[in-house]
Amino acid sequence: MSISTARKISIAARIAAQHASRSRTFSAVMRAGRATGGVFGRILHQLWLEVTGFVFLVLASIGGLALVREYQKYEAGKTGLGRVAIAICFCLTFAYFGLSSFWRVRNKNKSFNHQGHSDS
Repeated sequence: MSISTARKISIAARIAAQHASRSRTFSAVMRAGRATGGVFGRILHQLWLEVTGFVFLVLASIGGLALVREYQKYEAGKTGLGRVAIAICFCLTFAYFGLSSFWRVRNKNKSFNHQGHSDS
């Protein structure tokens, strides 16, 4: 009865993993990796919130320009009030999304710092 090479490698890898998991060095490296991964994850999430917040604020600014243009057309009698209302809704919605994204970053930083972590 012969055992395949893949099966031998699998058995050897399992034995090595069991031996490594008993090692203090291995467990210390794993704890360090989890801590580092957690910090990088938090930083990447903060960056994501800031970038999306910025994009939403840019869209709100573009909506603000459209609002001004539509209001001028409304004053000149060339368009209806509905288009002005849509521009207002667009502008306010995207401004809210942008600001709330930055508020979430700020609240996450406050809660993280209150847990005993420092900024530096």
